[in-house]
Amino acid sequence: MPARPKERAAHWRSQMSVIVAAGLALALTLMGCGAQGERPAATATPPPNGPAALLVYRGHQGPVIGVAWSPDARRIATCGNDDTVQVWDAATGKQVWSYNDPSAAGKNYLFALAWSPDGASLAAGGYDGGVRLLNAATGSQRAILAGGSPFIEGLAWSPDGKRLAWGSGDGTVQVWDVATQQKTLTYNGQTSAIGHIAWSPNGAQIASASYDGSVQVWDATTGKRQLSYTGNGAPVWSVAWSPDGKQIASGTGSAGSNGPVPNGNSLRVWDATTGKTLLTYNGQGDTQTYALSWSPDGTRLASAGDGKVIYVWNAATGQTQFAYHGHTDVIFGLAWSPDGARLASASADGTARVWRYL
Repeated sequence: MPARPKERAAHWRSQMSVIVAAGLALALTLMGCGAQGERPAATATPPPNGPAALLVYRGHQGPVIGVAWSPDARRIATCGNDDTVQVWDAATGKQVWSYNDPSAAGKNYLFALAWSPDGASLAAGGYDGGVRLLNAATGSQRAILAGGSPFIEGLAWSPDGKRLAWGSGDGTVQVWDVATQQKTLTYNGQTSAIGHIAWSPNGAQIASASYDGSVQVWDATTGKRQLSYTGNGAPVWSVAWSPDGKQIASGTGSAGSNGPVPNGNSLRVWDATTGKTLLTYNGQGDTQTYALSWSPDGTRLASAGDGKVIYVWNAATGQTQFAYHGHTDVIFGLAWSPDGARLASASADGTARVWRYL
């Protein structure tokens, strides 16, 4: 059973390398397997190592959880449980500004971060359930959207930048109109905490990953559920929509319980319309997937988690292309640069890193 918020906060203070409360690690025993017709995963062979990181950013005083590129690829934003959002130059690592949450007092870990499509704003969500809207050029706070739900782990802008959606620890997803700063929808189709969420490229749907073992796809305007995928067979943390909108990737993970989970960890690629499992990726081994990102051209996926290694793999075949080493603790965030030439990562080791894709 999920732990109470007070218990979760105590766990955070004692184990800073873990993103959220230990009690939310559900001892689920969900039966799930690949759908009939699933493509076999590529044979597990040691992947070639990618090059060393181009850049290591050490501006945070604690685990780094969220990472996002500016739309022009010139800057990177990171957040973590030091209660800050920091923006820095993607080429030099020089800090541009740092936002210190004035209401935090060292207690509001910032888990989720997203840059608006027009590049003008950043949104950051954390333990207190509020979303900070920041001026991306200066770091000044524009507003706090307070939805009244517990901690936020997944947050995303709609493709047109007019709406924000975020998932909460109570199992709900809220959709807000950014201009009016009003909530337009609450989705409550899942029964446990929400991990990451993703908008469809056309902005019509949202996919939400949950510790209840499901990824649900639903209408972003009406909240009507269109699909519930349970093929991962375990609590689901990460989800990413393919750039063409046809496929969704999801990975298992349960914060507070690094390592194997009931029924085994898994990464699946599946049809966004039918829910049919298309591919199971085994190259990451039996490690949890806290970060999952689809390349802008749709040909590659990057995944990482408590194995401390970043894997880049072919989205069609499951063949691992590269494994990037360097982080010394759990990796919580991954983001491709808009041109797909670089990859940024965020880790509990207190660093963010930029990698070159070969």
